[in-house]
Amino acid sequence: MNVSKNDEQLVARKAGGLNPALIIPILFVIGVCIYLFVLGNPGNFKDAEKLGSGSVAFSSVEGKDIHPESFLGIIYKGGVIVPILITFMITVIVFSFERYFVLSKAAGKGNLDNFVVQVRSLLNQNKIDEALEECDRQQGSVGNVVKEGLTTYKALSHDTTLNKEQKMVALNKAIEEATTLEMPMLEKNMMILSTLGTVATLVALLGTVIGMIKAFFALGSGGGTPDAAALSTGISEALINTALGIGTSAIAIILYNFFTSKIDGLTYKIDEIAMSIQQSFAEFN
Repeated sequence: MNVSKNDEQLVARKAGGLNPALIIPILFVIGVCIYLFVLGNPGNFKDAEKLGSGSVAFSSVEGKDIHPESFLGIIYKGGVIVPILITFMITVIVFSFERYFVLSKAAGKGNLDNFVVQVRSLLNQNKIDEALEECDRQQGSVGNVVKEGLTTYKALSHDTTLNKEQKMVALNKAIEEATTLEMPMLEKNMMILSTLGTVATLVALLGTVIGMIKAFFALGSGGGTPDAAALSTGISEALINTALGIGTSAIAIILYNFFTSKIDGLTYKIDEIAMSIQQSFAEFN
């Protein structure tokens, strides 16, 4: 079965970047380890010498009342939902760095605005070869699309089998295909940030509900004298989960919008030069 060059390029771009199916389980293990051995370190709690070393979860006094004396210990008391929220947070951080480096590479070398102005100036002078050299120096997604358009421009300018209207259609199609090849690399893993912006809040709400259930259970089980310690523990668990979820969600939404604006900016530059290529071809051919 034959595979076209465009199909091969599309597969390569889709394969670029981090693989969520592989990375997210690893991040979950890291999140659990942070919860158990960093937040659950006996040093974060009172009477640390009685808790031994390693993790509160594996100490001989697990199940008894333990009182945190640091902020890390307080977060640990948030319960079983906390490691999930920690995983969400580090997932947002990891994939944000991944998107930052990918989009920085896609922006190419040098100032992108200067590149657009330079290419448009060369197109107005019908200097196609010089414009191609600028694309080679740019080495970004915009340069790749423009180079494909200019290569097709040169080929069509020497084609005598098509009329002008057919050439314009072919040129426009080449630019659209080149843009389509670049978009998967730019947009990959953006859905993860978008999803976590919503899911983190919902999971935190689950932790909040669990904490409130514990609080009201303590309130009811005490009869006429509610267990103040158990009541406060349940409420604090609810608030800890709420804080982690809202924080993670806010960061994910902010970063998602930031990277979306970067992608929109690159797409706008591509459309701007594509229009210039079409206008130049219509004028000089």
